[in-house]
Amino acid sequence: MHPTARRYRRGVHRYRFLLSRQWVILTLVAIALIPTMIELGFWQQHRYEERTARNDLVSAALHAEPVPVERLTSPGHEVTRAEKYRTVTATGTFDPAREVVVRRRTNADDEVGFHVLTPFVLDDGKVLLVNRGWIPANGSQTAFPKIPAPPAGRTTVTGRLMADETTAASGIKNVKGLPDRQIMLINSAEEARRLGAEVLGGYIQQTAPEPKGGSPQQISDPGSEDAPLNYAYMIQWWLFAAAVPVGWWFLVRREVRDREETAAERQPEESAPAAV
Repeated sequence: MHPTARRYRRGVHRYRFLLSRQWVILTLVAIALIPTMIELGFWQQHRYEERTARNDLVSAALHAEPVPVERLTSPGHEVTRAEKYRTVTATGTFDPAREVVVRRRTNADDEVGFHVLTPFVLDDGKVLLVNRGWIPANGSQTAFPKIPAPPAGRTTVTGRLMADETTAASGIKNVKGLPDRQIMLINSAEEARRLGAEVLGGYIQQTAPEPKGGSPQQISDPGSEDAPLNYAYMIQWWLFAAAVPVGWWFLVRREVRDREETAAERQPEESAPAAV
């Protein structure tokens, strides 16, 4: 037999174990892991880009100059992502007699309570919904809580413009049959029907004037999402994908070495003469 053919056959024989059931399964798992990890890396990349874009929008909105609320919204208007968190001002009168509370809302310490939603009647008769902040849920959940009164008379308020809340966006189920003057979601269309008035789309989270005595507690600025963490996960998944074939080849080489060492140990025993 030609030496080249002999070496080829010897090489093929060394790797015949790859056809065993154990190694076929291991190889198939490795092959499946590589595209899965690459796809997970791309998913983290998309999350990083989405969060970075969201952080940029929020930062731009928070640092933009305040504008009158009616420049950005009107009755029936859906607040866009670019308009959300914009600082707006409005002049009018609070209507505490028709305010409601939003159930199961938490403060910065994760204490459960209510948000106070008070209609704010503008000079032209339209209504702006103002989330004045958080109060604790002291006592019965079914009774309307005691709420500090808003400023009386004609007032100018400042706040962050927010989009109407929906179950799809918030994950909060809009439960029906709640106690009087309690709601689950802040929705301008529903409040327009309840109030029988023209209500501007969305609502604002009040930032000024600050409440006397610190209650209701004002809602803190929206934090930035941890986009760099998604970037780190993206790199991690792609490194894992690159490591799979390297690890597979390392295991193959170790198996070849172990088999050759075992064969070398057996050879002297098989060639030794039998004792008489």
